[in-house]
Amino acid sequence: MFLLNTHPDHRRPLLPADADGLGATGAAEVERQISQRDNYAVTPLQALPALARELGVAAIHVKDEGHRLGLGSFKALGGSYVVVRLVLEEAARRLARPVDIAELQSPDIRAVAASMTFSCATDGNHGRSVAQGAQLVGAQAAIFVHSGVSEERIAAIARFGARMIRAKGTYDDSVAEAARVSDEKGWIVVSDTSWPGYERIPGLVMQGYTALVAEALRQMPQPPTHVFVQVGVGGIAAAIAAHFALVLGDKRPIFVAVDPARAACMFDSAKAGEPVKAAVGEPTVMAMLDCYEPSLVAWRILSRVADAFMTVEDADAVSVMNRLARPAGDDPVIVAGESGGVGLAGLIAATADPTIRAQLALDASSRVFVVNTEGATDPDRYAELVHGKAAA
Repeated sequence: MFLLNTHPDHRRPLLPADADGLGATGAAEVERQISQRDNYAVTPLQALPALARELGVAAIHVKDEGHRLGLGSFKALGGSYVVVRLVLEEAARRLARPVDIAELQSPDIRAVAASMTFSCATDGNHGRSVAQGAQLVGAQAAIFVHSGVSEERIAAIARFGARMIRAKGTYDDSVAEAARVSDEKGWIVVSDTSWPGYERIPGLVMQGYTALVAEALRQMPQPPTHVFVQVGVGGIAAAIAAHFALVLGDKRPIFVAVDPARAACMFDSAKAGEPVKAAVGEPTVMAMLDCYEPSLVAWRILSRVADAFMTVEDADAVSVMNRLARPAGDDPVIVAGESGGVGLAGLIAATADPTIRAQLALDASSRVFVVNTEGATDPDRYAELVHGKAAA
């Protein structure tokens, strides 16, 4: 399904509260923090010239977040960034003086962190990021997972010393449970989705994601004309779209938000003209995007800066995983998890439909940017979907 953005706020400026932190200054702040880590490295930007020729566009560039900070996902930029930032803010408050990132491992700051517990709900990747950040600063982490999260993903989070808590129902149910329990226990919720009265921390998580766009703009020979990004609750799509809009202004690219057809909360919201909950049915194979309620902050941003919304089927996501694993011509091999190549799946679907292609002005001069948001963060699942067998 495809829908042009007809919201009354489309192409209007972002609200100051939503724009704060998502532009060049915010991205530079994130890069300064994450560059202090031992495993920091700029993730690669891969060109796919053979696929670009096949789809009739000038260029396709993929920002490969499967290499990010040892977690294999763009989520490494969000949760852990916020945990570190909140520890530094609390330390500054308690010590009554400015605290710099260079002091993070000092005894005074570690003592502050040891008294703090950070929590979140997760499908897998965000929880790993929060747990990694907590381990990095010496804090505690309590991570809530719903019934659909695989044992492999749970084990990957637990390796960082996090307390794992099972919640019944869907991802959205686990979000509610994490908020309830954390309120009782005085834990700090670091969520990548927002709700009424809870917006600052999800906004900071989104600020973390802008670092990948800042890197990509330095890596690309020219800015893109089109961007296709997967949605989930909307944080990654909103952060990328907002950064392009704030940095490039009138020269910003056409932005398309791509949902799984089975969990199309942002598409359904765009269709309704307001945030709505998508119908809960059979889970999508795109596990990291199996979300049914959009983040309010993300919706507010995307209603202004997304130019179109679309959905792709599970088969499309699996097809892209296989295409990236076995590319044509000289295109590089890219390892993409079930949710990693969904933006690219959206591009492929759009170019195959003459009407959509015309509506988006996709032609031989188009330069397209997509993000591989995760590598094989669940190796067994990746082996099954790409190789048709269990991982060795």
